[in-house]
Amino acid sequence: MPRDIPVCNGKLLVAFDEKYNLRELFFPHVGQYNHTLGYPSRFGVWVDGRLSWTCDDGWERSLKYEDDTLVTNVVLTHRELGLTLTCHDCIDCNLDIYLRKIEIENHQEGERDVRLFWHQDFNIAGSREGDTAYYDPATRSLIHYKGQYWFLISGGTESDWGLSSYATGIIGHHKAQGTWRDAEDGSLGRNAIAQGSVDSVGRVMVKVKKKASAYYWLCAGHDLASVTKMDHELRELGPETILNRVRKYWKFWVTKGDAAPEIPEDIAKSYRRSLLVLRTQIDNDGAILAANDSDVLQYNRDSYSYMWPRDGALVAQALDLAGYHEVTRRFFTFCSHLLDPRGYFWHKYNPDGSVGSSWHPWADRTGNLQLPIQEDETALVLFALGEHFDRCCDVDYLRGIYSTLVEPAGDFLASFRDASTGLPDMCWDLWEERRGIHTFTVASVWAGLMAAAKFANIFGDTERESRWTRIAEEIRSAADKHLFDTELDRYLRGIRVEHGEIETDETVDASVAGLFMFKFLSPDDPRLIATMEKLESRLWVKTWVGGMSRYERDSYYSCTEDTENVPGNPWFLCTMWLAQWQILKAKCPADLERPTELLRWCIDHSLKSGVLAEQINPFSGAPISVSPLTWSHATFVATVCQLRDMHRELKVSEPAQEHITWKPIKNGKREIRV
Repeated sequence: MPRDIPVCNGKLLVAFDEKYNLRELFFPHVGQYNHTLGYPSRFGVWVDGRLSWTCDDGWERSLKYEDDTLVTNVVLTHRELGLTLTCHDCIDCNLDIYLRKIEIENHQEGERDVRLFWHQDFNIAGSREGDTAYYDPATRSLIHYKGQYWFLISGGTESDWGLSSYATGIIGHHKAQGTWRDAEDGSLGRNAIAQGSVDSVGRVMVKVKKKASAYYWLCAGHDLASVTKMDHELRELGPETILNRVRKYWKFWVTKGDAAPEIPEDIAKSYRRSLLVLRTQIDNDGAILAANDSDVLQYNRDSYSYMWPRDGALVAQALDLAGYHEVTRRFFTFCSHLLDPRGYFWHKYNPDGSVGSSWHPWADRTGNLQLPIQEDETALVLFALGEHFDRCCDVDYLRGIYSTLVEPAGDFLASFRDASTGLPDMCWDLWEERRGIHTFTVASVWAGLMAAAKFANIFGDTERESRWTRIAEEIRSAADKHLFDTELDRYLRGIRVEHGEIETDETVDASVAGLFMFKFLSPDDPRLIATMEKLESRLWVKTWVGGMSRYERDSYYSCTEDTENVPGNPWFLCTMWLAQWQILKAKCPADLERPTELLRWCIDHSLKSGVLAEQINPFSGAPISVSPLTWSHATFVATVCQLRDMHRELKVSEPAQEHITWKPIKNGKREIRV
């Protein structure tokens, strides 16, 4: 189930599922710790003797954001109850407070007694054990805590601050369903404290004739004093002050990265939304998280709430294209503290900089040591840093990380080579599924070495500049020899070298787009052109959904055995790679129509909130796997920026959308030309 509307301030992250259950609560880092483990915390409404949770049948739900902000606009209508609730969720920019405003509209005659219930099912620090929940009469709030993580939950109306009733209890132990059951008669048992595996429910009562408002808030801190202080500040400021300053901050932030007049407004609007969603997945201390959707825990009991240096580097590149250099500097500084002394990055990291979990083994099939790494992760941080420097020329900043990041990483890339081919040595591919020497990795290593050599030149490190440049060119020559197949007339996904014998991997894989993304080949190289044409013809999904799959016979979350028509599920980032290729080789304004169509394909298959998943169902278009995926949004942002830049290069003054002819299809969505 996707997370339709995340809200965040870079330290506190809250996200909701499609039924408006609160499903993710991360603090004090984005991605660490998950204090819900994905269990739903419910929101309910009692009126005329009946309680209905918003996850129940009968509710019409619209989960969106206010334009160009990280304030939600959620509309909930229940025709039988005769109520419409419009909710605005946000997290304050200055304080670690999650706030919700509820505007209640009564569709029946007369004044009605409406009771709002909030259920909290927390698993503080990521576990069920040892939590405490209690009612604090001094603040009329519920407090959950364990160790150094404290959460104060309260609410009220404009005339009455604080919860009108409460209950705490046990959940998930000895078949206990949870304290939320206590709310179903409209009253609460007022059990004042519970410990162990606990939950709680708080209530606010509202008299509604035509319209009325109520508020709910959660303060996150490291002790009782900090959360009670935030609660006091919120009451002093007033919740409307917080809502308005959050609106203004994010509107100002996102318009800094406006796509410019060359881009059609529907695409520019989705571009701004992608920038905002991206920011919800980035920790203030520099970690760029892959995703924060705990439903993936059902797949292998692990999540995407990690910083992969590869994903982070490509997200940073997109943010630099959009002009958010202060965010990317924090990422590069974060990376400079993580690099192994031997010069490489490990598989992935937690947001606090500790090494994350991994499935890459340290031993090969014979029991010998092998590095459990993906070399492209190290290379792409250098490549992205080079792209950053080209835009910012911030030599003072670069000087601070040259010795801690560039030198050791460049030396590692130069030394980690296969003796028999001259290519980078075998490691895991970017999809993290197979070991070998992969075209994507080779292109990224070349690009990383060239970026490092540029930095070495700036600081007069002539020996390294010469060595890194020479080895980069040796790798390019070796790739021409071993990775381009003249009979197939395309680049291979990769090769394996075992005991001097070379085994080729002829699978058509979208990752070979790295050849142009990292500037390894020029866009007019006939080998690249032939390769990209074969990618599109073989990997385009031949259903009404369309889109590009990762590679032939991709089994990850596979929906069909018909791999001829559906080589794999459509991925947003792979589809955007195709759009980037179309932009790069454009010679005239008309050539930009197709990538514009591909951008609209992404918009058409996003959630109504604008959130992009990792992949989608090739038959229904429904999101699959995690959502939002940070990399999907970053690739969309990068593609819009590249389209903007190519419009300027071709001196296009008007957007080309009026030349596009759409084919209608039965569900009302557009179908792009293939």
